[in-house]
Amino acid sequence: MLRDHASIVRFISQAQGITGRKKLQKMMYIAKKLGYPVNEKYEFHMYGPYSEELTARIEELCTMGFLSEQKEDKGAYTQYAYTTTDESTAFMELSPPLDSAFSTCIEEMKEKSSRFLELVATLFYFDDLEKPAQVEKVHIVKGKLNFTDTEFEEAFAFIEDLKKNNC
Repeated sequence: MLRDHASIVRFISQAQGITGRKKLQKMMYIAKKLGYPVNEKYEFHMYGPYSEELTARIEELCTMGFLSEQKEDKGAYTQYAYTTTDESTAFMELSPPLDSAFSTCIEEMKEKSSRFLELVATLFYFDDLEKPAQVEKVHIVKGKLNFTDTEFEEAFAFIEDLKKNNC
């Protein structure tokens, strides 16, 4: 169990912090689909794949002092940022180190917007379907977001790029 917690801390450390709960959820789900040791279960939710277990572990890690949660009032919503603490350094050693290819993939994901990562994670969620069926499914479950053909092309290219980089 602590190894699962430590892999989350290592992931956030490698990203040098992650701003946004949705972004964190999507990055961890994409990492899971690419083989990173994410053992939390995901279900489809309003913003795509979501893990209650991951949310609970993040809260536990903040309580234990291995993660720091910063809240910023953005008016209409509150944005959360997660960083590792000095106490987390030894704790991370419970999980295996990341190879450089996967570290690069984390950096590439972090540069993307939450909206884009939501699209990528949702496509991964339906990756048992052919591309046209994936697009159709996303239009059904994410119709209000009005993803464009260009966004789909960029998302599929990003997925292929992550896979090519041996993430």
